[in-house]
Amino acid sequence: MAFSVMSGLRDALETVDNRAGKPSACLGFVLGSGLGGLASQVEDAVRIPFADIPGIPAPTVVGHAGELVLGTWRGRSVAMLAGRLHCYEGHESAAIAMPIRLLGMLGVDTLVVTNAAGGVNPDFVPGELMLIRDHINLLVRSPLVGPNDDRLGPRFPDMTVAYDKPWRALARQVATRDNIALREGVYAAMLGPAYETPAEIRMLQVLGADAVGMSTVPDVITARHMGLRVLGISCITNAGAGLGEGELDHSHVKEVAGLATERMQRLVAGIVDEMPALPVHDRR
Repeated sequence: MAFSVMSGLRDALETVDNRAGKPSACLGFVLGSGLGGLASQVEDAVRIPFADIPGIPAPTVVGHAGELVLGTWRGRSVAMLAGRLHCYEGHESAAIAMPIRLLGMLGVDTLVVTNAAGGVNPDFVPGELMLIRDHINLLVRSPLVGPNDDRLGPRFPDMTVAYDKPWRALARQVATRDNIALREGVYAAMLGPAYETPAEIRMLQVLGADAVGMSTVPDVITARHMGLRVLGISCITNAGAGLGEGELDHSHVKEVAGLATERMQRLVAGIVDEMPALPVHDRR
């Protein structure tokens, strides 16, 4: 099984190399619901649909384009995942991990993950941005389940600092400088696809969560397994069940995320501009 993981990655790399001429990138992105517009700003972009890359299924969720976008953004060589895979779509652990592992093999040192999330902290208002300080994995699964290949990372990766402290400090600095309101908190991942019940939101509050979603944690675990530094930002799109009025709807989530896109992009752009030179780790 360990060999098959690397074999699958080699097949994916071969496809990307044939389409993009053996690219490398120092900075990776995972663009969540309603936030994929950042990929349109990539210069000299090569776009490869997930469905064309062996081992990566096309996403089935509205608002996730399902493309690997390679090129240059703000003077950095980047690899962006416009859309992501979710556990609730029924994908196996290896498929969930494959896109992030591919970014790592392309040389990515730092990964920026974004998502749309529900507010668990009653002080959080829809449309606000939240810097992810830590997470709680309630997906009841991990992308690392199965035999481990030591060429990708250790059997038991440390998650004490899943979200890089210096990058978080830089994000707060940029937000203050550019007058962008930025909360900070703990993100809880639940399997979905049903939204949470009011009782589950109360449970999450007791556990110490500030926001909840159905993604991101598998990406972060996979990235940390490979030694990538991670910065995570959530867009709070709605109050959790029982904390607001009315019922929850995915179209509303996308709408609110779209309204916050400009601030999210401005924050991420400011952070990237202030990052020092990033190495490219050739893991091929």
